[in-house]
Amino acid sequence: MSGIVEIDETLFRYSEKGSRTLSRKAHKRGGDCAGRGRKKGDWVAVLVARDRNKQVFDECLDSADSVTLLGLLENKIAADSVVCSDGFLSYLKMTQDMKVEHKILNASHGRRVKEGVFHIQNVNAYHSRLHLWINTFRGVATKYLPNYLGWFRFFETHDNPNENSILAMQEQLT
Repeated sequence: MSGIVEIDETLFRYSEKGSRTLSRKAHKRGGDCAGRGRKKGDWVAVLVARDRNKQVFDECLDSADSVTLLGLLENKIAADSVVCSDGFLSYLKMTQDMKVEHKILNASHGRRVKEGVFHIQNVNAYHSRLHLWINTFRGVATKYLPNYLGWFRFFETHDNPNENSILAMQEQLT
C-alpha cells in the first residue's frame, strides 16, 4: 500500500456458531454475552489497513501490541506513505519503528479531518460495509472469520467477477 494509508480496527463477537461442544457456558437467545463493557474473551479484533487506491489488508488479531502490528504491516506499507489512524498508542510505536509519517486523528475532540485530506473515514466505511455483509449470514464462527474477510475483500475489489477472478479468489483462500 502506498500514499495515504488509513488504519483502524473493528470488533466482532467471538462465536462458536455450529460447534457441538462449546468452550464456555451457552448464552441465552438475544442476550449480551459480556454484559456491560467489553470483556476480552467475547470479542475478536480485526485490523484493517486501506489506502486511497482501495488496496486492503485485513487480519484477525490475537493481540494489538506494536510488535504484532509491525510484523503484520512492515512489508505492506511503502516507506514514503503517510499513515492515518486514531490515537491508539500501538500505532504510534509501529509507525515510529517503520519510519513513516503518522497523522493521528482524535474524533472525541472533534478532529475527524486533519489538513483537509487526512482522515480515516474510508476505512470506517469499509468496516460498516463489512459488518452489514457479515450480518447477512447472521454472524459467522470466529474460526472461519479470516475466510469471510477474504471473500468480502474479493467482492470489494472486483466489480464484475468472472471465471478467472473467481479462480484467483480460490487460490488466495487456499
